[in-house]
Amino acid sequence: MSVLVTGGAGYIGSHLVWRLAEAGEDVIVVDDLSSGRRNAVHPDAAFYQGNAGDHALIASLLARHGIDSVIHLAASISVSESIEDPLKYYRNNSGVSRLLIESCIQAGVQSFIFASSASVYGDASFDDVDESATLDPISPYGRSKHITEWMLADAYRAHGMRYASLRYFNVAGTARAGAGGWSVPSTTHLIGYANKVALGRESVLNIFGTDYPTHDGTCIRDYIHIEDLGEIHLRMLDHLRAGGISGPLNCGYGRGFSVRDVVSAVERVSGNPLPTKPGLRRKGDTARVVADSTRLRSLLDWTPRHEDIDVIIRSDYEREKARSASR
Repeated sequence: MSVLVTGGAGYIGSHLVWRLAEAGEDVIVVDDLSSGRRNAVHPDAAFYQGNAGDHALIASLLARHGIDSVIHLAASISVSESIEDPLKYYRNNSGVSRLLIESCIQAGVQSFIFASSASVYGDASFDDVDESATLDPISPYGRSKHITEWMLADAYRAHGMRYASLRYFNVAGTARAGAGGWSVPSTTHLIGYANKVALGRESVLNIFGTDYPTHDGTCIRDYIHIEDLGEIHLRMLDHLRAGGISGPLNCGYGRGFSVRDVVSAVERVSGNPLPTKPGLRRKGDTARVVADSTRLRSLLDWTPRHEDIDVIIRSDYEREKARSASR
């Protein structure tokens, strides 16, 4: 059996492709390399540069490789950019997903795993959100993910293609040495940027909003290690192939950390003070989003292995430190 991974040269995708290849899966990667890196892809994976919405390309790959399962990660991911350019997100996320889903149904693909997002919940206030919570995304990015979840649910009812909408919370960290991929992208991820500040590669960490109704005024998020997320995908793939139930699933630990909590953790890990600069809130940011992961743990018999925030930060910090030393 073969697995197609769209966006497989990106941060999450490249780590996942390595996990799949190490598990003995025949992996095919499609990535347009707009943000991914070709050299991050596992050498045993078949790589094709292209767009996941290219019907001719996808149809040929599904047939040529006998693909039974698809993991769809390809997407634009910046909340703030989605507010400035919403149509880009409806095109790159919702539009491409529709075309890909159609190609998969026509080819008889059995299982489809979609990289959704906690952003579909919108402002979740102070309750840990479970999968039954009302979806009320407040950004075009979140809405584009919600639309794709709708499409998959409707396609399942009409055509029977089993699916999982994995609602990622904040993915962070770096895989063990030699496992491929790269560390957290610094431009859009708090932990990645904070580690670069700790290493002196950036001068200051901007804190966007210090007046939120949280314990220290900064946003609270649920961080999940990239390796634990990879394990979830492997278990979900087995679950769907065995005819398991379809639907959404939260991918988080159920533990929230504020921006200032993360700053303190980076200082502990690095041993260096972290210069910060308070600023205004960013559009589309919510005060708090933390997962209720009860269903995930029960359905997939999953137990996290890397849920300590210091472990998550250290994995990325050590990779960045090694890179700094090699420059």
